Amino acid sequence: MRKTINLNSEWKFTKQNEAEAIHPAYDDGSWEPIHLPHTWNAIDGANGNEYYAGACWYRKHFVVDSLSARNKVYLELNGSNSITDVYVNGRHMGQHKGGYSTFRFDITGAVEFGRTNVLAVKVDNTVVDDVYPQKADFTFFGGIYRDVNLVVVNPVHFDLMDYGSKGIYIVQDEVTNERASLTIKTRIANTSEEDKKVRIWAEVLDAAERIAAYRAKEAVVPAGETIEAELPAVIERPILWNGRNNPYLYKAKISLQSFNDTIDELTIPFGVRYFSVDPEKGFFLNGERVMLKGVARHQDYKDLGWAITAKEQRIDMELIKEVGANSIRLAHYQHDQFFYDLCDQEGMVVWAEIPFISKMSDFELEGLNAKQQLLELIKQNYNHPSIMFWGVQNEIQIGGERPEARRLVKELNDLAKKEDPTRLTTMAHTSFVEITDDYNFISDIVGYNKYYGWYGSTPEYFSEWIDEFHRTNPGVSLCISEYGAEGLVQYHSSTPQVRDYSEEYHALFHEKVWKIFEQKPFLMGTYVWNMFDFAANVRDEGGVKGRNNKGLVTYDRKIKKDAFHMYKAHWSDEKFVHIASKRFVDRPEDTISIKVYSNCQDVTLYVNGQAIGTVMSDDKIFIFENVRLQKGTNVVKAVSSSAGELLEDTAVSNKVAEPNASYESPEDGIGTAAANWFQMPDLSDVEIKEIHITDDVYSTRCSFGELKENKEADAVLRQYLGDYDNHPMFGMKQRMTIDQVSKIAKDVYNDKLMYLLNEKLTKIKKS
Repeated sequence: MRKTINLNSEWKFTKQNEAEAIHPAYDDGSWEPIHLPHTWNAIDGANGNEYYAGACWYRKHFVVDSLSARNKVYLELNGSNSITDVYVNGRHMGQHKGGYSTFRFDITGAVEFGRTNVLAVKVDNTVVDDVYPQKADFTFFGGIYRDVNLVVVNPVHFDLMDYGSKGIYIVQDEVTNERASLTIKTRIANTSEEDKKVRIWAEVLDAAERIAAYRAKEAVVPAGETIEAELPAVIERPILWNGRNNPYLYKAKISLQSFNDTIDELTIPFGVRYFSVDPEKGFFLNGERVMLKGVARHQDYKDLGWAITAKEQRIDMELIKEVGANSIRLAHYQHDQFFYDLCDQEGMVVWAEIPFISKMSDFELEGLNAKQQLLELIKQNYNHPSIMFWGVQNEIQIGGERPEARRLVKELNDLAKKEDPTRLTTMAHTSFVEITDDYNFISDIVGYNKYYGWYGSTPEYFSEWIDEFHRTNPGVSLCISEYGAEGLVQYHSSTPQVRDYSEEYHALFHEKVWKIFEQKPFLMGTYVWNMFDFAANVRDEGGVKGRNNKGLVTYDRKIKKDAFHMYKAHWSDEKFVHIASKRFVDRPEDTISIKVYSNCQDVTLYVNGQAIGTVMSDDKIFIFENVRLQKGTNVVKAVSSSAGELLEDTAVSNKVAEPNASYESPEDGIGTAAANWFQMPDLSDVEIKEIHITDDVYSTRCSFGELKENKEADAVLRQYLGDYDNHPMFGMKQRMTIDQVSKIAKDVYNDKLMYLLNEKLTKIKKS
């Protein structure tokens, strides 16, 4: 029978490339003792542009008992970023490229049973040409950051070498409210030297352990080969997996038997459901329309990086449940199997995707690694009922207009449909992709990452753009795959403005945008970027280096920002009252406005024990204007009731003589705030005239990188944009044309600026 032995404890680690470490006799006594999961970037990965990237080594001693000598032994790594080489007793077992999926090596031939073995693992998080991601707006943490196991199995077993899968796929051929027709597909490997006859037993059990379906089949597995065997199964009157309303799970208990021996067995939870999208009506689950109220998630934590445990993943899920979300975009790579299990159990509709993001390789044009990672994603996660969308690219257009990228996106979409025709494909475009672009007609669903109200324009422009897209493409199912604004709980303002980084603007932005989204029934779904702040080494904003602060919850998961409570008021059935701007304590004004988020019908406000008034609201936002503060400390209490239960929240305001300077961001509006992307020159007295642009001259149709290479063109950019290349995010922007960036930030790259740039650039001939 199969045994899984966890190897997480008692490793040795060095942050150096020690090639001699492969030898069993190597002395690792000076190395750091660690336990897995582990990353060497837990601290430097979230504190600035520079973090360590390179080859590091891990070593561990282990024993496989002599009773296992007739079995096969596999080493299983569930996440190691990004190129991993494994050695056992000095022998190279193999290399895996890609940092997010499960992979295994057959180490049987190198293991000495009943004796101490030496495992040496080299892990390298250097970005190389043939491994994705090539570039992205998040930190690439290095290390063995998920579990490592030994899997000991009979020579005849469910295949462990099928792209890291379990070797069993529960295919939902047709599901209705009355009947679920399934095919249980198995891959059986025989690594012995003789043919083997086995019987495959499959029991489908309901949540009460009662048999819902039962099948058996005999098969002969030739020596040294792997076969596929299928068993049909039917569940009559199934209980459907129905999202957060009822995430009902069956389980398939599948075994291989030889005479009276069970030689391998797996139990796989799964749920049955059917779903679809309609370009006019949105997403449907089991025949009922469901608006997907989604959040996106990165997997890192403060001071842990990617080396998180089940504890941190449960905390994330509890917070996502509390805010009331029913869908999660797991960006921008494969997440831990444990978290997909949580999504199954809690009823989250999941968008799962690969790290084909921002930039395609300049040299490896077949996309072999992207295809490998897509196959790993699909095969390893095939049986999770929560996953309904396979994502094949995110903002790959940042890398420039490349026909090979378009070809590869189509090939990835076709591969996903071939491997799993039961699910929908999707992709997320950068904001500058035109609504008429052919990219919009490749996948089943199209997502756009839009940041109106932060990187350009205003939140209200969302409505105009969404309606325009829908009018232009009435047959395309659309979602907003990212939207958000930076929000730091240290900064506050009574008059919040775009790019002031205040908690108040962060909340106001989400108020405005959500009010637009909920009025667009044709939207398949929307995904807040992001549920949690996360590490982004290329960033330096709002006085915080190495961090993207768009989360509804802080990086350490300790503080729920006001916007969290705004969404909770709209999305959750849990009754509550929350006073906004609690951290905006010191107030110089004589009178202030107090905002309360709640999903109750009315809220009464008390200040220093005196009732100020009661406000009723249907939009979950309760505003109390002109609340007078007394000198010194003021205690504010908001009270409501629901079903006889008294709900309240309390805040404190201090009446002060002068504004608290620590509440202001060190960045100054458009000129420097969000300046990782944009800057604003002086455009006074500019008169726009017509300019004829030809292909033999420079213009705003050229990329920043191309313009930088020409001294004259570079000088023009510096005249109007300052040190445009002197910030960490220039690497993300250099392949983008000025025209493309102008579509993201219209209020910065406006008509006058574009005219001035073209007026100068078109006078420079291309060599």
